[in-house]
Parts: sequence; C-alpha cells; structure tokens
Amino acid sequence: MSRRLRYIGSNSGHSGCPTLYEDEDSGNVVVQGDLVTDPDEIARMRNVKPGEGFVTVPRVLLADFAPRDVGREPVMIGYDEFESMFTTFQHTAFRLETRRQYGSDAQTETYRRFVAGEDLGWDSDDDWSRNRREQSARGKRFERVRVMDSPPTTGQRYLLANAAEIGKVGEDVRYLWREDADRLGLPAEDAWLFDSRVITLLHFDTDDTLTGIELITDPVRVARACQERDAAWHFAVPHREFGAGVPSDG
Repeated sequence: MSRRLRYIGSNSGHSGCPTLYEDEDSGNVVVQGDLVTDPDEIARMRNVKPGEGFVTVPRVLLADFAPRDVGREPVMIGYDEFESMFTTFQHTAFRLETRRQYGSDAQTETYRRFVAGEDLGWDSDDDWSRNRREQSARGKRFERVRVMDSPPTTGQRYLLANAAEIGKVGEDVRYLWREDADRLGLPAEDAWLFDSRVITLLHFDTDDTLTGIELITDPVRVARACQERDAAWHFAVPHREFGAGVPSDG
C-alpha cells in the first residue's frame, strides 16, 4: 500500500529537488535529493542494508523545514480565547473548511427552515455579523475556502446558501470540489490561519460536534498552512460562480 505523502517544503524554487515530505500515517520524513553514487563515499557509510540509498540535501533545508514537534504536547484553548482572535488579529483570517457537515449548523433555526424549503430569515445584526463588519471596516480580510463533495451533503448545501449572506458582512467565500482539493494535496483538517503566523485547529467528534480548539505556532506547520492556503485560494471558485454549477437537490 502506498504511503500518503504530504509536501513539507523545499529551498529549490521550482526545480523540485531537494524536498522534504511527511508520511501522514507514521510521521516519518521522506527526503528527495541528489543520489550519492560514488562507491568510495558509499563504502564509508555504516551498516548499509540492502535497498538503502543516500541523497544529498543542503543543511538549510533541514533547518527550515525539518519537523520539530516530536513529543510536543498539544496546546488547547477555550472558546472565549478563540473568539477573541477574530478581533485581535491584525490583517488576515483564513479558514479551510473541509467537513461534510457541522453539528452546530443542524441545531439552528435557519437550518430547519432550509431543510423545510422555507425562507431562511438570516439575522445580519447578530454579534458574529457585527464583528465581521467592524473588522472589515478596519481593512482586515476574512477569507474562507470550503470543500464540497459531489453530490453535496445537505449540510454543504446549507452552507452554500449562507455564503452570500456572510459575504455581505465581510467574508470572501470560495469553493473547491473535493477531488480538486485532494489533487492539490490539501489536508482534511478544519482550521483557521490568523495573520499567517498561528493556526487554530478545530477538533470534532463523530457526531460533527466541536470538541476542542488546538493552538499551533510551530513555524513548520504554519509555513505549510500558508502554502496550502495559497494553493486553495488560487484554485478556488467564488461562491456565486461555483453555486451556478452545483446540481439542484433531487
């Protein structure tokens, strides 16, 4: 069975070598680089087993991108602290939204109305909406890329219906089909990236209920999240254009 390799980083521009990858299942690092083929050099290597090979990589590649989170304890924060970050961030708040549904959505009156085919009656003057308008007025950006399955789930259709509403209060919402997100190697994680320097990773249980919020400041993880954001944003489609191509339900 092939390993699931996630791109970590490279110092080589677009030439593709040398590069580091992470095995998503084991956490091991796979190194891509120029092969060491000189017999005299190989002869000086110790305890070489059949099938082993050697590659050359710059020391700076390891300094910049080698994972440093072995044995690191997760840092969990409370919901109030998480909410405050939507006011205290300086310039950008980016969300990669990958789940097929959210338990919190299903508990709302707007969701009930959506399922019943009624007018949703959005409240554009609640605390959430006021915060988005206030921060946007200060020049801050809220960006969100949502991943949608084909066919979409009811929860994803509901979120597509609300994309225009949250756009009115300051969020730029864009979409990717799941197969395109997989092709780009985007993670299946739900997270916010604040100011390109800190991640809040959202943890959910099997009932799609938020169970915890993990604060991540490790520079390697943050750099990777920035790369993933750039790829997602480049290929994502504005919600109105995307919605026009989504087949109707039933």
